[in-house]
This record gives sequence, structure tokens and C-alpha cells, in this order.
Amino acid sequence: MSTQRRKFNGAFKARVVVEALKGERTVNELASAFGVHPNQIAQWRRQAHDALPAVLGDRRHKAERAWQDERQELYEKIGELTMDVTWLKEKLGAAQH
Repeated sequence: MSTQRRKFNGAFKARVVVEALKGERTVNELASAFGVHPNQIAQWRRQAHDALPAVLGDRRHKAERAWQDERQELYEKIGELTMDVTWLKEKLGAAQH
């Protein structure tokens, strides 16, 4: 008798974890309903719990970093344009004298 490990995709695991987090059914009820071992559900729930701060925090960090990068680029552009205006004023002033 060969025992093959079943592989579950992320969507399936997420659906099971969401049901587990709802708390409407016991882990044993969920295990029976989804055809997985209760320990597997506990493991997926723990993995999701551990990963949530990184998943949720990462987006904010990326968005903040993108905003800071854009801000820096705009300040650099303002500096370049200010130098151009100063240079043009000097050239125009020298040409008028």
C-alpha cells in the first residue's frame, strides 16, 4: 500500500484557514468537511497567523518607499530647474548690459 502526500494549492489552504479563523466550526469538523487532518489545519492557521504582519506591513512599506523615492526625484528636479532659471537669469542679465 503506497501513501502519497496530497498537495493543496494556496486557494484551498486559504479557504480552510478563513473557515478556521471564523471559529464557527471546530477544527475536527473542518477537517472532516475539507478532507484534511486537523493537525494540517492547525499548521496552516499558524503559518497564516505568522505571515500576516509581513504581508500587511510590506504593502505599506513599499507604498511609503515609493512615495519617498518619488519625493526625492521631485526635489532633485526642482533643484535642477532652479539652477536652470538662475543660469538663464544671469545670461539674460549679462546680455542686457
